[in-house]
Amino acid sequence: MLTPDEPRPVLLMNTIWANRSRLHDDLTTVGGLREFLGVPADEADLDAFLALRQALRDLAAVLTGDTREIARDRDLDRAVAEVNRAARSARQWPQLTVRDGELLRHNESEGSLADRERAAIAAEAVELFTGENRVLLRACHAPGCVLYFVKDHPRREWCSPSCGNRVRAARHYRRNRGESPGPNGFS
Repeated sequence: MLTPDEPRPVLLMNTIWANRSRLHDDLTTVGGLREFLGVPADEADLDAFLALRQALRDLAAVLTGDTREIARDRDLDRAVAEVNRAARSARQWPQLTVRDGELLRHNESEGSLADRERAAIAAEAVELFTGENRVLLRACHAPGCVLYFVKDHPRREWCSPSCGNRVRAARHYRRNRGESPGPNGFS
């Protein structure tokens, strides 16, 4: 499975995942959203996070040149508007505090905990999609995979070791049958 140290926007995008039998969605219920966030959430929050997730997946598809079937129907203008809406859903400002005679910074926010999480994930997505590491965002092209990942190692080509193993097994199978591999090592 995907490493938990992916950026939070990638983790949100990857709450849609596939195995050999079907496509799965971890955010079909408020309970699934609560589990993902670790904070209280309601139906309105679920709707807002589903809209943000779709926007992030659309933007990732554009940025990575994703040609997989799941990434085909993307709306760039709607995606940008949704990320911007989410980013301003909970206003945040820096505050000073004093602890043991030392000045410390912390952020105050307004809005529910779920709104704050959504705003923070959207802000992180803006950085991910526009920052210098944007070129490291990848779509996993293993057969049947629908995930995205940040290429954190020069040799990393798949979202997880299991996807890499599937590609290598398929390549081995084709080689032994005399078939030629496709452009990503599979047909």
